[in-house]
Amino acid sequence: MKPMRVSKIVFACVLGGSLLGILMRASVPEGNLTAEAKDLIKLGMGLIATISALVLGLLIASAKGSFDTQHNGLAQTSANVIFLDRVLAHYGKEAKEARDLLRRSVVNLLEQFWPEDGSRPANVAPAPGSEALYERIQELSPETEAQRALQAQALKTGIDIARARWSLFAQRGSSIPTPFLVVLGFWLTILFTSFSLFAPPNPTVLVTLLVCALSVSAAIFVIMELDQPFGGWIQVSSAPLREALAQLGR
Repeated sequence: MKPMRVSKIVFACVLGGSLLGILMRASVPEGNLTAEAKDLIKLGMGLIATISALVLGLLIASAKGSFDTQHNGLAQTSANVIFLDRVLAHYGKEAKEARDLLRRSVVNLLEQFWPEDGSRPANVAPAPGSEALYERIQELSPETEAQRALQAQALKTGIDIARARWSLFAQRGSSIPTPFLVVLGFWLTILFTSFSLFAPPNPTVLVTLLVCALSVSAAIFVIMELDQPFGGWIQVSSAPLREALAQLGR
């Protein structure tokens, strides 16, 4: 689901609920809006407002947690890339081919996650042949105990990088259930209907309802953006991986 499309739908529903409340205010007989009826409606809407706030909090926490997980995973991968390059550098010139392959892998990863062609979406799926670096490290023929230890460490770090890469791929799906959004949109629509049911339809009230509808839809937009960390306006920064690339080969 595209964040902008979802936020527009929420905005339309909330604003439509506000207009519905204004129409209902003009058509509902005064006898049906007694003080007791208003108190009951306010209590019911207060309950729905509380539940809506809780659901919004859960959605924000879920989206932010997913975003932070992807960010931390990428930062750890960047650190492992630098460490692997230093281990191979200490191994000796025999590991130069593996170091060159590591650099090409990072360049390809940057192009996959943050393509220069903005019309192409990010691709977090591991590319074919992504195990080539691990295989190249395995092919090294250590001659000393130090080289054997360095090869073992390089293999372990290579496995950690591959595991983090597949973890990013496994977490690519949305962490926000669609039913949550549907129910939340329904609750917000009811709330705004009740707001305009009691308020007189003057310019101040209409502007307030419009601003509130924009605020709610903006919150949904931010939640959806955080849930898609490699696409849209709010993205995981590529800085850690680019800094790692700058350190390779030194």
